[in-house]
Amino acid sequence: MPVSGQVFDVLPSIRRPPTVRTAPADADLSKVDAVAIAVTSDGDVPAELRYDREALRRCGFSAKLGQALAVPISEGPAMVATGLGPDGDLDGAALRRAAAAFARAVPDDGYLAARVPARTAVSAGDAAAAMVEGVLLARYRFDMRSKPQGPVQVTELVLLAPPGAEDEVRAGADRGLAVAAAAVLSRDLANCPAADLTAVRMAEVAVEVGARSGLQVETFDRDALVALGCGGLLGVNKGSVQPPRMIRLRYRPDGEPTGRLTLVGKGVMYDSGGINLKPSDASHSTMKNDMSGAGAVLAAMSALRALGCRAAVTGYLMCTDNMPSGSAMQMGDVLTIRGGTTVEVLNTDAEGRLVMADALVLATEEPVDAIVDIATLTGACLRTFGTEVAGLLGNNQPLVEQVRAAASATDEPVWQLPLDHRLRRQLDSEIADLTNMGGVNAGSITAALFLAEFVGSVPWAHVDIAGTAWSDTAEGWLNKGATGSGTRLLIEVALRFAVPPRTPPPQKR
Repeated sequence: MPVSGQVFDVLPSIRRPPTVRTAPADADLSKVDAVAIAVTSDGDVPAELRYDREALRRCGFSAKLGQALAVPISEGPAMVATGLGPDGDLDGAALRRAAAAFARAVPDDGYLAARVPARTAVSAGDAAAAMVEGVLLARYRFDMRSKPQGPVQVTELVLLAPPGAEDEVRAGADRGLAVAAAAVLSRDLANCPAADLTAVRMAEVAVEVGARSGLQVETFDRDALVALGCGGLLGVNKGSVQPPRMIRLRYRPDGEPTGRLTLVGKGVMYDSGGINLKPSDASHSTMKNDMSGAGAVLAAMSALRALGCRAAVTGYLMCTDNMPSGSAMQMGDVLTIRGGTTVEVLNTDAEGRLVMADALVLATEEPVDAIVDIATLTGACLRTFGTEVAGLLGNNQPLVEQVRAAASATDEPVWQLPLDHRLRRQLDSEIADLTNMGGVNAGSITAALFLAEFVGSVPWAHVDIAGTAWSDTAEGWLNKGATGSGTRLLIEVALRFAVPPRTPPPQKR
């Protein structure tokens, strides 16, 4: 049943998808608003630009990668000099960045065109996909003003294909549109105010998205969670007037699956810190995005059928807010996670690992070849890597390498930290199986060690996007606000998934 109401009124990715089409290299562009003209920093300037290199230099344009300049023109489409850097092969990341710069240079134009380079380090199809992503993600906006401001939406993008590569460019453009649409959905969800996007409404969105994307969607309310013994999610939810939801998504390919992958996303719709209240600083105001992991999983899975994913993928979205009240979880409480493990709560603001633990156990109870979880989990990861690199840990190096390869392919950088079991004793409790909080140091590692307790010998990787999920600046294909971090990475992991060999879990020390 279609969902209506306030949530869908503020999710533009669901309401107004752009059109992306391809055309021959000599197509008529007279009705286009703006055209990207690629300029290298050491080659000839294209004659169609009507300006020589010295004139461009005097306007501050040196054709460095990431530069773009809309040049004055009296009639016809706006010409945008788009820098590619030195003449040579361009990879997908560079093309994505150049396309983003082009889109930012003409913020008032919605009908754009660009030429797919004939010579790059990637195929014409991959080049087209990267360019579509760059344009659409750079021009993303989330605006709830009564009179919207900022750049207009891209309504149509035309890619001019090199001769003989029309079919390849068409396929790449379709792929880029599917990936960009998923990333935009992830951004929309994380930007949406918590009062509008509650756990219940997140479940409604998942049902709607699943129906459109060929996913099976199951939602679990409080009674169902009690029956399942999901004490982590229920414990975090105790202080909220909003009921929790666990959402399980299933994607099955048309043929025999090449593997079975499960994705787990943290869905804390708003994180006040609970009784351990967060300070009233700027970071607190961004805590509507503490469900970015769940948003990334939902958005990534929404693209799998369109992209022809051959693996079977299951997703768990663990959704609640974390609020202080007379009924809230307290320090010293002992929660029982699905499967019976008891956890002593030493900090109510270390709640993400509690809600994810239930899902990790549920994931291991089904036939599964690997689990990847994603979460805005620790401030320690933000302090370690800043806002451009996500943390990566895991119990299976071949799986970790798959995540690293996906991160490189999508330009969503990760850096592996050691899952050092010498630190496991920091999670020891005097009264329970473990605590939810380690010491003052190595917080990203001890949080991952906590999660590792619930996956057993199943190959598992953990992506901590606490730093990368939010940006205070607009640069390249990223915008201010929620970034959709991890969405494109998870898509790539699923599309390229290979069953990793199982290795014995590390011994506790």
